[in-house]
Parts: sequence; structure tokens; C-alpha cells
Amino acid sequence: MRNLAVLDLGACPYEEAYSRQRALVTQKLEHPESPDILIWVEHPDVYTFGRKKTPEAGVAGKSNFFIERGGEATFHNPGQLVVYPILKLDSKERDLHRYLRDLESTLCLVLKDFGIEGVGKTDATGVWVEKGGKKIASIGVAVKSWVTYHGVALNVSNDLRGFEKIAPCGFPSTIMTSMQEMLGAAPDLESVRKSFLQHFCMRFERVIIRG
Repeated sequence: MRNLAVLDLGACPYEEAYSRQRALVTQKLEHPESPDILIWVEHPDVYTFGRKKTPEAGVAGKSNFFIERGGEATFHNPGQLVVYPILKLDSKERDLHRYLRDLESTLCLVLKDFGIEGVGKTDATGVWVEKGGKKIASIGVAVKSWVTYHGVALNVSNDLRGFEKIAPCGFPSTIMTSMQEMLGAAPDLESVRKSFLQHFCMRFERVIIRG
């Protein structure tokens, strides 16, 4: 079992959280024996575009970031569970497809705890509900010398209208849903975090260290 520290950035602008991630990746590369890190964060409204962005992707305004994660366009805003794992993948973990599937499985187990059936798709990274009809979580990752960064965004109670300005991950904006929309009421974000942390540690064989 590897040690895992949890860093809660709270409500944090995307640019600041992105800079923090990159610094932690550098630190992890220089000190691979240090604990892995799981970052919690909620972003003010922001659009990010990954390596698969299309030329027409983009929205007006300053809150646009073109970054090195996989995937296309997505939207972050308050009420999302956004998690950035900074993990040093060991030899048995060095399979990016497996890493993505493990993130999907973790999110599906979280949703199950709240009575929602989540599924993965073979042709589209992320987590879907209603037998694949609606998308509830987006995943986009990057890896540098087998240290992971970027991560997942689970729609918990966030306003989905921000997706209307983009084609999220190449799909119509109407494809997006949230736990609040599925359940008819918003679950407590802290309880969703606790569920995620439990399932993440089990799936990735990490143990939380208390600071």
C-alpha cells in the first residue's frame, strides 16, 4: 500500500490550481518516495480544452484554458466534485487504459452509494447513467514520467447551463446530467467526497496519511 495525502484547495481559480498541480508533479518526480497526493477543488466557472480540442472549440472570455490533458472541451463550476490525483504509478500500474478504467470504476461505486447506476463506455471515457444515455462525470488525465495529474469532475449539484456554450467531450450539451438532477435533490458534497476517497483508496491500493 502506498501513502496518500489529501490536499483541499477549496474554491480555487483554475489557473492557481493548475499551477499547484504542476509544482506537485515536479516535486513528486524529484522525490518519488514522498506520498501521493489527492487534490480536492471547486472551480469558479471555467472552460478547459484538452489535446483533442477541435479548431472550432472555444468560448468568449478569459476563463479558457488549453491544457495537456486528454479529451476535448469541458466546463467546471461550483457544485462539482473535482479531483486531481498526483500519483507515481509503479511498474504494475503503468497502463493508462487501466488507469482510466479504474477512475471510471471508482466513480461508478460512488454513484452506487447514492442509488445511481453509473456505467463506462468502450468508445467514450467518462461515466454515464440511464444505461449510457446521459453523462454525469468527465475524465481527462495527463502523465509525466508516470506521474499522473489532471483527473475527474463529477457533476453533483452544479448548474449545467454552462455546458451549453461547448460540445462537452464532443457531445451535445444536453447529454450532461448531475446527481441532483438524477436524485431530485442535491446530495451533500462532503458525503460524496468521503465516498470517493474510500473507493479510490481501495481501487488504487493507497492508504491515507493524517497530517
